[in-house]
Amino acid sequence: MKTVDIIISGRVQKVGFRACIRRIAQELNVGGTVANLPDGKVRIYATGESMILEKFVSMVYSCPRAVVRDVQINETSIRTFNGFSIVKNEERISTEF
Repeated sequence: MKTVDIIISGRVQKVGFRACIRRIAQELNVGGTVANLPDGKVRIYATGESMILEKFVSMVYSCPRAVVRDVQINETSIRTFNGFSIVKNEERISTEF
């Protein structure tokens, strides 16, 4: 198990991207959070097995109406999440785990 911090840029806000990410995470049994950032990017914290996380990242490109331009992935300390949730305010992410 590992946790990754993913920053995605492109046309990823106001297009249903967070809901799509949550659906993918639930299908793959990935725990974490997804939130819009003030600069127009989206931040995802995701916890799962390495191979599953690789598949998860590859699937973010399949979200309809979103245009993913860049994906930055950084491994971070292991975090345990209760499922996968959309966080309205990015500042709340730190209190979610």
